[in-house]
Amino acid sequence: MSLKNFQLADFFEQGERFVNSGLKRLLPPSSTKPKKLHEAIRYSIFAGGKRLRPLLCLAAAEACRGTWERALPLACAVECIHTYSLIHDDLPAMDDDDLRRGKPTNHKVYGEAMAILAGDALQTCAFEMTAGCEATARYGHQAFVQELARAAGSRQLVAGQAADLEAEGEALSRSELQFIHERKTSALLRCSVRLGGMSADCPPRELDALTEFGSRVGLAFQVIDDILDVTQSTETLGKTAGKDESSQKATYPSVVGLEPSQAIARRLTDAAFKALGAFPKRRVIALRSLAEHLLERDR
Repeated sequence: MSLKNFQLADFFEQGERFVNSGLKRLLPPSSTKPKKLHEAIRYSIFAGGKRLRPLLCLAAAEACRGTWERALPLACAVECIHTYSLIHDDLPAMDDDDLRRGKPTNHKVYGEAMAILAGDALQTCAFEMTAGCEATARYGHQAFVQELARAAGSRQLVAGQAADLEAEGEALSRSELQFIHERKTSALLRCSVRLGGMSADCPPRELDALTEFGSRVGLAFQVIDDILDVTQSTETLGKTAGKDESSQKATYPSVVGLEPSQAIARRLTDAAFKALGAFPKRRVIALRSLAEHLLERDR
């Protein structure tokens, strides 16, 4: 979209519509056998998510003079990874939650076994989409696949999930909590902007700036998530409020306090803005607006 007279609401509306159209086209239809599996996949993918990760991917592509069209398979891929992780997170063996995005969780509708398989399938769909993107002069298909694999693997996303489970009921230091948040949440957000920049064949300097931006925004996002879990209602969040406390999970408010957590989120967002100094301001208005939105959101 044009960055002239930019409005974040328009960016959200157009971006969500664009990404949803891509997901509908790239994922198997619900009529594909086995039907229950593909119904379960689409149930969670189209359950009303905010599409923040794919929107960050599109905004990063714009910042590097790329196009939404080239970034679309990658934007859809990160959303598939994110949704698979939510399906598995909600399972009784993990966070044991009944509500996600304001609707019953996947396993509550389709059963635990089918929910596990739906998550498995979404993970592999993500790599199929990534492999189908257009290579660039600097980045071949191997680079794109490796980028997503690293972010979703046992040293990043899955590492954060594992460490989060192991830490339940434990008194964590701030550095230990940051280790979890940097992997469980920040890794995929960082990957989203990196993939967007790579789709535009961005030079190393710009990719480094996007990496720093994504890391800071990703951690700020999870700090705010921790805050919202104790300050907002289930109806507002679309998921069970107070779940972190009831599960005895370490959060920023529980480790450093509510007001210090808010200050940390602000400092992280300011650091993200600083990282964008590598770009002309007009090219990163979407990224800046998204970062500010993530800081000020109420759900």
